[in-house]
Amino acid sequence: MTFARDRLWALLGTQPEGAPAVAVEAIEPEDGYTIERLRFELGSGASAEERLFCGGSGVRGILTRPSRIDSPGPALLYMHSHGGHYEVGADELLEGQDYIGALGPVFARAGYVTLTIDMPLFGERRQMSESALSKALLWHGRTLMGRMLAELSGALTYLVSRPDVDADRVGGFGMSMGCTHALMLSALDDRLKAVAHLCCFADYGLMIRSGAHDGHGHYMTIPGLLAEMSTGEIGGAIAPRPQLICLGTADTLTPPDAVAQARSEAEAAYARAGHPERLSFLVEPGIGHQETPAMRTAVLGFFAQNL
Repeated sequence: MTFARDRLWALLGTQPEGAPAVAVEAIEPEDGYTIERLRFELGSGASAEERLFCGGSGVRGILTRPSRIDSPGPALLYMHSHGGHYEVGADELLEGQDYIGALGPVFARAGYVTLTIDMPLFGERRQMSESALSKALLWHGRTLMGRMLAELSGALTYLVSRPDVDADRVGGFGMSMGCTHALMLSALDDRLKAVAHLCCFADYGLMIRSGAHDGHGHYMTIPGLLAEMSTGEIGGAIAPRPQLICLGTADTLTPPDAVAQARSEAEAAYARAGHPERLSFLVEPGIGHQETPAMRTAVLGFFAQNL
């Protein structure tokens, strides 16, 4: 099995979005940073049914940035998590969740322009259940993961085009569902120059053997994926770009044997690329499915070094 970018897009049942139309709905100065509330027109490559299923084409975006930007600087595409909290979506950037802090202000005060958008099902886009949406898309030859990644690619196109962003200093970040998005989108799109992700890096095949896969959402269903590529190969396809992977040994969604398999394959790919030092892991004993202070410190240090 080997990773092939075009093949993964085919398995996802979609292609990356083109440049979206974006409207600025509000600009809100805060203490040490600024919030921009945006509206994206996404779904240019989707069918009418797909756009309807996913809550229409007008997608909410939230962006945080430093209060003052004198020249183009680094930026992050933030991919929000799941947690069964469908009402949150993009608000995670400003409010956090019970397992991750509110990182938008943190990143902004550290000098980053950071963008997130509501994924289908989340935030303002709660049109139907995850099971119902996954089935509807699959029956039309599409996947929910594909729709999500296509929209994130459109958001990335906007982000790299902003005059306050240096397109050569854009990274990706996500936890849990956002981790999977960050992993896959970085493998698919070289515009993400560095990626840090938390709490969802494990071999899918071994997760099935242990039953751990059933703790993940329907959005992860990609027909035929395991016959052609593994988690570790997808992670390895990011090489030689820098990648930080944070995990807890007590996280039931990432069993130790599945983590070890994915890690071994990704490390081999980085070694073949001649830059094993660009792949780093933070594995915390006894930690479950949550961001920790050590992870926060590692992520900020990683982006400071690589963006």
